[in-house]
Amino acid sequence: MGNIETEAHTRRRRRDIQQLLLASIAFSGIMLVAAITPNAFTILSRLPAVKRAQLKYRCKTALGRLAAQGLVTFEKRDGRQYARITESGRRKFSFEEQKMKLKNKRRWDNRWRVIIFDIPEKRRLVRDRLRQIMSGLGFVRLQDSVWVFPYDCEDFVALLKADLKIGVAVLYLIVEQIENDKHLRVHFDLK
Repeated sequence: MGNIETEAHTRRRRRDIQQLLLASIAFSGIMLVAAITPNAFTILSRLPAVKRAQLKYRCKTALGRLAAQGLVTFEKRDGRQYARITESGRRKFSFEEQKMKLKNKRRWDNRWRVIIFDIPEKRRLVRDRLRQIMSGLGFVRLQDSVWVFPYDCEDFVALLKADLKIGVAVLYLIVEQIENDKHLRVHFDLK
């Protein structure tokens, strides 16, 4: 890798860690700095070549950068330090902004993103809201609880799961082929 590629890779990794921390704080409202929420480590551990000791260090420095940008503030409570998202942080990491990123057309990588969910009847309103959001973003319904999209939308689905509190009820799949997908290719204007 050349110098430019290395620098770009480093900037991307920093931005990804900052975005994930900001998302974690946004959805939990507040985050203990000493022991970052368990789901943040799960999310962050998916980044390549990240060791747990390095992860804690990176999280602390990323939180520092977010604070320097005015996106989070630190407060002390019961002898512990917590990070809280600011209003400008909420605006920067808004749900609507993530929706707009999805709607922008990109180059297709010949893989389908399939979202499968099984939400119980007692949470029907949440299930209907999920369908409404996915339909509004252009996902195509294959069956009642199976939707497809041609572009990477893993971050959005993770945010959606957190926002609607339906984590284990939704599965995100990356599929190489779908039988008889001509109508999908036509719908999404793909070659």
